[in-house]
Amino acid sequence: MKVKGKLVLITGASSGIGAATARILAARGASVILVARNVERLAAVAASIQAAGGQAETLAADLADAQEVSRVARLVQERHGVPDILINNAGAGRWLPIVDTTPEELSAIVAVPFLAAFNLTRELLQGMRQRGTGHIVNVTSLGAFLVWPSAAGYISARWAMRGFNEALRADVHASGIGVSLVAFAQVSSAFWEHNPGSWDRLPAAAHWLRTLTPDDAAVAIVDAVEREKRLVLRPRMIYALLVMNALFPRATERRMWR
Repeated sequence: MKVKGKLVLITGASSGIGAATARILAARGASVILVARNVERLAAVAASIQAAGGQAETLAADLADAQEVSRVARLVQERHGVPDILINNAGAGRWLPIVDTTPEELSAIVAVPFLAAFNLTRELLQGMRQRGTGHIVNVTSLGAFLVWPSAAGYISARWAMRGFNEALRADVHASGIGVSLVAFAQVSSAFWEHNPGSWDRLPAAAHWLRTLTPDDAAVAIVDAVEREKRLVLRPRMIYALLVMNALFPRATERRMWR
C-alpha cells in the first residue's frame, strides 16, 4: 500500500520510533494522527512535521485505559473517517525478574502494548472491513521470539503481541486488510531512560546485533506497509539468530541467558 494520500494513526508517537515514523510518512505524503500521553511532546512532533510541509494532528490519550482508546477511535472517525493505516507502536515495560514484578507493574506492561493494540484495532477494524482496505502494523521486539532472564513481564507482553498479530491475520483473511509484524532488537530511544536497569540486563547475544536508530526502525515500519510484508525483523542479523535457535536451541539459550 502506497502511503501518499493515506490517513495514518500512529500510537506512541511523541518520541523515538513513533515520532520518526510519523515524520517519514508525512514526508511521503501521508496525513498522520499522532497519539501518546505527553501533550507537549506530541505538539513538538506535529509542529516539526507541519514546518516541513506535512500534515499532522495530535490526540493526547493514555491507551492503557480502554475508555480512552474508545474516545480516540471515535474522535478520529468523526473527524476524518477510518484510518487507512494503523501503527500500533506504543510500548512500555521495565525488565524485571518475576519476583520483582508487582501486580501493578505487570498490569501496566500488559496494558501497553498488548491491550492497547488489541482494543484500538478492535475499535477500527469494522470500518476497515466495510471499506475493504487497510493495513495494520504491530510493533514488537526481539522478546517476541527469544527470551532472556529478568524480563518476564516484558517478554510475556511481547509474545502476546506476536500471538495477537497472527490471530488478527487469520481474522482478516481475504478482507483486503494487510497485517504486518515488525520486531526490533535494541533501539537508541528514550525507552532505556524510562525503564532504568533494562540496558544492564541486555543478553550477551544482543551484542551481536547493531543498535538501531529511531529512523532505522521507522524506515522498516514504512517498508512493511508499502511492500505489504508479513514480517520485518531489524537488524537483519535477527533472522540468523532465529535460524541458530531453531538448529541449536541450547547454544542459543546459553547466549541469551548470559
